[in-house]
Amino acid sequence: MAGGKATPRQKMINLMYLIFIAMLALNMSKEVLAAFGIMNEKLETSNEKTTASNEAFLGSLETKASEDAAKYEKLYQDAQKIKTMSQEYFDYLESLKDGMTEGLEDPKDYARMDNSDYLDQKFFQGDNLSEGGQEFMKRLTDYRDQVAAIVPATLKQSVIDRFKTGDENGKVEKRDGTKQDWINYHYEGYPLVASLAKLTSLQADVKATEEAALKSMLEGELTSQVSLKNFATSLSATKSAFYAGEKYDGKIIISKTDNTSTPVRAELTLDGRKLSEGTDYKLEAGGVKMLIGAGNAGDHKVEGAIYFKQDGEEIEVPVSNSFATISKPNAALIAADKMNVVYRGVANPMSISIPGIPNNKVSASAPGLKSLGGSNYVMNPGTGRTVTISASGTLPDGQTVSSKSEFRIKDIPRPEGTISKQSGSLKLPRANVEIATIGAMLDEFDFDLNLAVSGFKFKVPGQPTVSVNGNKLDAKAKAALRRAGRGDVVQIFDIEAYITNNKSYKLKKVSPVVVEITN
Repeated sequence: MAGGKATPRQKMINLMYLIFIAMLALNMSKEVLAAFGIMNEKLETSNEKTTASNEAFLGSLETKASEDAAKYEKLYQDAQKIKTMSQEYFDYLESLKDGMTEGLEDPKDYARMDNSDYLDQKFFQGDNLSEGGQEFMKRLTDYRDQVAAIVPATLKQSVIDRFKTGDENGKVEKRDGTKQDWINYHYEGYPLVASLAKLTSLQADVKATEEAALKSMLEGELTSQVSLKNFATSLSATKSAFYAGEKYDGKIIISKTDNTSTPVRAELTLDGRKLSEGTDYKLEAGGVKMLIGAGNAGDHKVEGAIYFKQDGEEIEVPVSNSFATISKPNAALIAADKMNVVYRGVANPMSISIPGIPNNKVSASAPGLKSLGGSNYVMNPGTGRTVTISASGTLPDGQTVSSKSEFRIKDIPRPEGTISKQSGSLKLPRANVEIATIGAMLDEFDFDLNLAVSGFKFKVPGQPTVSVNGNKLDAKAKAALRRAGRGDVVQIFDIEAYITNNKSYKLKKVSPVVVEITN
């Protein structure tokens, strides 16, 4: 049509074609405008539904936080921050949309919304951004950066991508290869209805970001709770202690470890006796801490239920566990081979018990053995070189346990004579010997026996031996002592000693004392 010289008729035909094409373009433009309007309505409807869904998620987090602050309080606080920021940005975009449609007779007559004046004047001033344009960009980037800093790490990049404003310089590449500022590329010169739909789309991105964050927070914590990383193995059996020869009926089970959930209450019994909170147990993170004593030797059972709060309701967790108490030893059981010894003439203290059996169900017998109550006994061996002690007890299941131990019987070792509590050979002034007390002692003996002296013999060189009754020098012995010179050695021997609380026992011969007179 444009080549060569056209005739008047051809020019008329060409003009008609142009008018026809313009009419088609006009009709297409109206249809496109209407399509933008319909899309805007659908986006707004979707935003309303997402808002309701987000409120439900936030309500669930609030409930969880009230039930289990340790797990959910921080998540709930972060969710509230995102909710507040999202609502503020959403309301700002809504105010822009209200300004765009203000003054229109019919806000849904999208075919007439082809004017771009509102945002062109609101955002742009010549080649630069107006205050309104600068505010629009600042609100967008502030929302993006602040929300990205709070959301879980898995969502951070998606938030940045969803609100991306071009490349690092804020530019967008056009189809002809040139670059243009992001805000100019998206909002300058566009029909009002198209910009309206874009702002509603931004609002949809805000709601979608809020929804993704809330879902991730709630589902992430729930996933963490059911993760196998939070589980451990434990043994479950009918009782906690078994005897050699019994068949173990335990089972390895997987149980969840949770040090944050605190029960709201508990109803527990020990061997049928009701337990009291604060006295017998206390509620703490992860379960119930028992404050009971182990009780008497034997099996014990804790039964009842622990109650947790979940979604506003109490959840009951049954309790049925047993434990065994055995008699507590006073010391480690360490024995030297062939060193089981008891001494004749001495009340030998002994402890006799059987682990896992109460003392009142244990009995022991042997010549000279006497019970003092509980696991305490005393052994007074008689004649012979050995004594055998037999012990037996009854287990909770009725079985009888018995054993025997043989002990050697030894006499009390030979005592040493003493003068003024000194033994052996020593040097003393005459005056000290004259007033000294003669005694006997058992050096490094295992028992603290009280020995007394009833008589002894006293010998001064060149003088007759003097027999003395009692434990001090008598007149004859003192007279003989006065005849001793410096350097003379006097002897105290044949000391007659006895055990004050067991005079019938005959001690071995007491070793003598030798004293050198120093003046």
